[in-house]
Amino acid sequence: MKVGIVGAGMVGSAAGYAMALTGAASRIVLVDRDAALATAQAQDIAHAVPFASAASVEAGDYAALSGADVVILSAGVGQKPGESRLALLTRNAAVFEAVIGAVRAAAPDAILLVATNPVDIMTHVATRLSGLAPGRVIGSGTILDTARFRSLLAGHLGLAPHSVHAYVLGEHGDSEVLGWSGARVGSEPLASVAAQLGAAITADVRARIDEGVRGAAYRIIEGKGATNYGIGAGLARIVQAIGRDEQAVLSVSVVTQEAAGVRDVALSLPRVVGAGGVSATLTPTLDTAETEALGASARLLRETADALDL
Repeated sequence: MKVGIVGAGMVGSAAGYAMALTGAASRIVLVDRDAALATAQAQDIAHAVPFASAASVEAGDYAALSGADVVILSAGVGQKPGESRLALLTRNAAVFEAVIGAVRAAAPDAILLVATNPVDIMTHVATRLSGLAPGRVIGSGTILDTARFRSLLAGHLGLAPHSVHAYVLGEHGDSEVLGWSGARVGSEPLASVAAQLGAAITADVRARIDEGVRGAAYRIIEGKGATNYGIGAGLARIVQAIGRDEQAVLSVSVVTQEAAGVRDVALSLPRVVGAGGVSATLTPTLDTAETEALGASARLLRETADALDL
């Protein structure tokens, strides 16, 4: 499976590294406007390959993306001092217009995997600009938030995160919704398992885990300037599901015809991901408060997309 990465910075290089180590892709091509950076990242990742897989890692221009099955979009511009979020979005939309045109010309059959933040809005932008079916333009969405949620729940319960099934929904951002109502451990409801293990899910525990999920990125950025390893692994997981046609259920963002009463909005819900991209969306179990919060998140995203005048 051939995967292109446009944007060889911290997130793009971490995704390439994760794919190389896990064998999620057999050929990885990094493209960046700074060709020297792309070359250096590709060489560094390639030097790790002998320890893990047989992946080929190289740098190139857009033409080198020819035949790619998936192209990860991690390019974008940073926020200027005093710049509004909408102004930043407008500039990133302009970047995407150029990038997506070049990607589509070189690899017209590729699934687009969006990592640039704010990822839900940029997924909406990429869907509009590419003309692809929504299921073939996938935002990383809340896949990392979901991993954080499961990790913190597992730590409280003293269990492996793989045994915890819970999702973060809506925006990848401050309005995201932790789906406590539908959380399961194995096949059992979270509350039942927590009681059996003597690790009750109290209001204090919920508040601590909620803050742990929502505040993770802020703390990491304060300490090191950016988050990259977690999202790199999340992108590799999505690529793996596509490459192996897993039909895996992942919390990713795609433009959705209707969600929580809001039409034509990109946000995260549990999605079935396989070789063709997203083929189905599952309806999560939510209580009244969670349903209302998801609706508020969807409306916020829709209003932001409308303000961009796409």
